[in-house]
Amino acid sequence: MERNLLVIGATGKTGGHTAELLLQRGHHVRALVRRVDERSERLVGLGAQIVEGDVLDLNSLAEATKGIDALYFTYPILPGLMDATANVALAAEENGVQAIVDMSQISARRESASNAARQHWVAERVLDRFPVAVTHIRPTFFAQWLIDTWSDGTGELRLPFADGRHAPIAESDQARVIAAILEDPAPHAGQIYPLYGPVELNHYEIAEKMSRALDREVTYVPIELDEFAAILRGRGAPDHLVQHLLAVAVDYRNGVFAGTTNLVKTIGGSEPLDVEGFVAQNRAAFDLPTA
Repeated sequence: MERNLLVIGATGKTGGHTAELLLQRGHHVRALVRRVDERSERLVGLGAQIVEGDVLDLNSLAEATKGIDALYFTYPILPGLMDATANVALAAEENGVQAIVDMSQISARRESASNAARQHWVAERVLDRFPVAVTHIRPTFFAQWLIDTWSDGTGELRLPFADGRHAPIAESDQARVIAAILEDPAPHAGQIYPLYGPVELNHYEIAEKMSRALDREVTYVPIELDEFAAILRGRGAPDHLVQHLLAVAVDYRNGVFAGTTNLVKTIGGSEPLDVEGFVAQNRAAFDLPTA
């Protein structure tokens, strides 16, 4: 059955994959974007309706949610999550939106040292109090992190994760779960779904798999938090993001990001990509000159 679905952050990582998948399945997709650019024009070409607006602007969000059956809500690691969450909940209630899929994070909890992770936990509780069917997804570290780290072009993964473990998850696999819930929200109402890739690894093992996939040496170099902070600031990361990543690095060492489930397959309908599969699928992103 065709549904009217709103994707917030439709030009982002999970939102873009979700919008494309829903369009392929014949749904009417409205994409909320902050500005029209080549990414949004691509979605227009695929059949999406583009609406310019901002989740921090209640009036534009209220317009975007008119006639919508269900929506996907994601917000970057930036200040403003609480305002955005309240706006989404209120606009959804006003316009009779039946369901919300909320992008949270695996480290979301009341006692988190990360301001962003703690805010995600509060945002979940706020959404739960509105008369809308809400499903929270809590992914571990995205596989995209490997591309972001690789962008330094050194062949090294310099990260403060010691020998902690996680199962990297691709955005495309998260999108399959998000799309499936938007298509049939009722069985998932009130659920919190931790999402993982297929295999839990430490970064030494991740580097080995990347080496095989890229046919060149990739090395994991464990570093301390102060060096990591300097790297992040050197890339221009804002203070809110730096504080979050330093805190979750400690969480990572303590096993908060570890684990596996079969939810990508049981809800999304297909086996998730492993590290080698992700690297192969995104090979062009790794074809960078090295220092």
